[in-house]
Amino acid sequence: MKTKLSDRLRPLLLGVALLAATAQAQVRPLDRVVAIVDNDVVMQSQLDARLREVQQTIDKRGGALPPEHVLSQQVLERLIIENIQLQIGDRSGIRITDEELNQAMGTIAQRNGMSLEQFREALARDGLSYADARDQVRREMIISRVRQRRVAERIQVTDQEVQNFLASDLGKMQLSEEFRLANILIPVSEAASSSEIQAADRQAQELYQQLQQGADFAQLAVSRSASENALEGGEMGWRKAGQLPPPFDSMISQLNPGEVTEPVRTPGGFIILKLIEKRGGDTQVRDEVHVRHILIKPSEIRSEEETRRLVERLYQRIVAGEDFAELAKNFSEDPGSALNGGDLNWIDPNALVPEFREVMNNTASGELSKPFKSPYGWHVLQVMGRRATDSSAQFREQQAANLLRNRKYDEELQAWLRQIRDEAYVETKL
Repeated sequence: MKTKLSDRLRPLLLGVALLAATAQAQVRPLDRVVAIVDNDVVMQSQLDARLREVQQTIDKRGGALPPEHVLSQQVLERLIIENIQLQIGDRSGIRITDEELNQAMGTIAQRNGMSLEQFREALARDGLSYADARDQVRREMIISRVRQRRVAERIQVTDQEVQNFLASDLGKMQLSEEFRLANILIPVSEAASSSEIQAADRQAQELYQQLQQGADFAQLAVSRSASENALEGGEMGWRKAGQLPPPFDSMISQLNPGEVTEPVRTPGGFIILKLIEKRGGDTQVRDEVHVRHILIKPSEIRSEEETRRLVERLYQRIVAGEDFAELAKNFSEDPGSALNGGDLNWIDPNALVPEFREVMNNTASGELSKPFKSPYGWHVLQVMGRRATDSSAQFREQQAANLLRNRKYDEELQAWLRQIRDEAYVETKL
C-alpha cells in the first residue's frame, strides 16, 4: 500500500515545529533598557550591578536595607544623573587616557594583593567583567572633571558679597571650628504647586519626627533623600559654618554632635542637616604663606590607594616640567582654588588642617612637596613665598572670598544637577 507524501512529511513537520517551539521557550532576554536618557540608555545590567555595590556598602556600614523597589528607584536616578554628565563630558571632549585607566586598574589589583592577571581572574570568578570595572573607573573620572568645569565656572563672588561677609558675625569668625555633616533633601521643583510644596513639607516634618525618636539618619538618607550623596548616607564631609547657606550657618553652631536641624526650605527643597562631629576653632593668626596645591579625593569608585597613585603621577609630571597651574585646573578637586591653578594665595597656616600645615612648613619657598594625605584627600603643594603676619584688608578679603566660593559650590552643584536633569529627556521603563 502506497503512503501519501503528506503522511510521510507530517512526522517531520511535527518534529520541526516541536524544535522551533522548544527553541522559542528557551529564549531569555540577556538585558533590557530601563531608562532612555537623551541620546543614550541605562540597561538593566547596569542597574543590577550598581544595586549590588550599594547593598554591599550598606551591609558593611551595618545599616538596614530599604525596600528593594525604593532602593532600585534611588539607584536608577543616580545612574540617570551620571549618564547625563557623561554625555556632557563626551560633548565637551573630556577623555581619560588608557594610561590613566591602566594605572588605576593596576592600583586596585595591588590594593587587593594581586597581580593584574590575578585581579582579572578574581573578577571573572565573581561573575564581573574586567571591561566593566575599567568603564566604571573611567565614568567616575569623567564626571569629576565635568563637575569641576561646569560648576566652578558658574560661581561668582562679588566685592560687595565679600564686604557684607566681612561685616557679618560669621565673617569675623572665619577661622572658626569645622563641622562634619550629613543631609537629607526632600526636593521641590521650581514649578511646584502649593499642594506639592505642602506635601514635601509634610514629608520633611515626618522624617524629622522619626529622627527625633531615634531613627537612623543614614538609613533614612538612603531610602528617602533626593540629595546627590543620598546613597552614602547623606555624608557631606567637613564644612565651616561660613560655607553653609543661611540659616544653616547659624543653626549648626548651636548643635551638639548627633543632633539634627529642623527642616529648612531652600530653593531645591526641604533640607535636614545632621552634625556628626566638629573640630578646630583656633583663630590666632601668626604668619602667612603663599601656597598652591592640587587636591585629589578618594571616592566611591576611586580607592585611597588609587588616589595616592594619581597624585604621585601628577607629582612626577610637575617634576618633569609640566605646568603646575594647568594640572591643577584639569585635575584638582578643590573648588575654591582649582580654576586659579591651585593658588590659595597668602594664607594663615593656622587656618589649615595640621597635616597640610606640617608639610607646608617643612617645604622651602619655591619648592614642591612630595604627595601627602590630609583629611580632605591627597595633595601635592608648592610654596611660592612667606611673609610676616599681615592682617591687612587684602588678607581678610581673600579668606572671605574663598569661604564664599566654597559655600556656593554645594549650592551650585545641586542646582546644576537639577538643571541638567530637568533639561534632559528621560523615559524610565521599570
